[in-house]
Amino acid sequence: MVDALRPFRHPALFYRGDSEYLDGVVPFLLEGLDRGEPAAVAVPGRNLLLVEKALEDRANEVRLIDMQRAGRNPGAILPSVLLAFAGEHPGPVRIVGEPIWAGRSDVEYPACVEHEALINNAFAGRDLAVLCPYDVGALPPDVLADAERTHPELWGLAGPFTSPRFDPDGVRADFSCPLEPPPAAVERAFDIGQLGSLRGFAEIWAARHGLRRPRRDDFALAIAELTTNSVLYGGGAGVLRLWTQASQVIGEVTDEGTIAEPLAGRVPPSVTTLGGRGLLLVNRLADLVRTYWVPGRTTTRVHFDR
Repeated sequence: MVDALRPFRHPALFYRGDSEYLDGVVPFLLEGLDRGEPAAVAVPGRNLLLVEKALEDRANEVRLIDMQRAGRNPGAILPSVLLAFAGEHPGPVRIVGEPIWAGRSDVEYPACVEHEALINNAFAGRDLAVLCPYDVGALPPDVLADAERTHPELWGLAGPFTSPRFDPDGVRADFSCPLEPPPAAVERAFDIGQLGSLRGFAEIWAARHGLRRPRRDDFALAIAELTTNSVLYGGGAGVLRLWTQASQVIGEVTDEGTIAEPLAGRVPPSVTTLGGRGLLLVNRLADLVRTYWVPGRTTTRVHFDR
């Protein structure tokens, strides 16, 4: 079923049930292993166990990653899972990545779709393949339609075929919508003069609203990174908003900056580059990061579970 994967390929596997899942994933992995290609599987826990069992004695040749943990924040999947594994191996690599499952929330989903679209940018020209399974029995039709737009190739019972709807840039534009305004939020305008006090302010506020250490420290650090970015790159000033929602504490920073690089915060800069690591750290710290920008205005929102 699987042809030589040269150069970068990013197929979506549409499956229904465990048998179709394994029929798509396992041959993809075994063919790569037979060619000496490193392989990783980053999927939700239940599916991870299915794959591990099906691979039998070859499971120890594959990096097994629980996507429900490693990919809790979709913005962390590229730097912490896909690029981290691919960076260990200069040659051909195969990865099974399942970032979207039925348990994803509505607020997480736009970030998941953006991630799927950006994979095409991150690995363009690389000798690598990322296979993304989609459960057609559990996911709604609009999710499957989005998958057709973020993946250049579709796999299913009919075999591999080119997606006629492939349009990752269009998907990113469609999902780059203004974020819903917060209900009742604590708001503080800041510039360089207030920058030093904001981390402590965010930590005290988070403690009052039930966020415990060490996650409280992570929240305060994320706020410090975002507000520092505003001063350095966002016009020298910004507005910080903090509020709670259900079981989360949420922070948001708005400034007059423009994010020109779509992979900002997802691709680690080279070791010789000064700066460029703040958003990357924020993505690794938070349970969810949402960003909306238009020329001259950027809003970044971080969610932390209490």
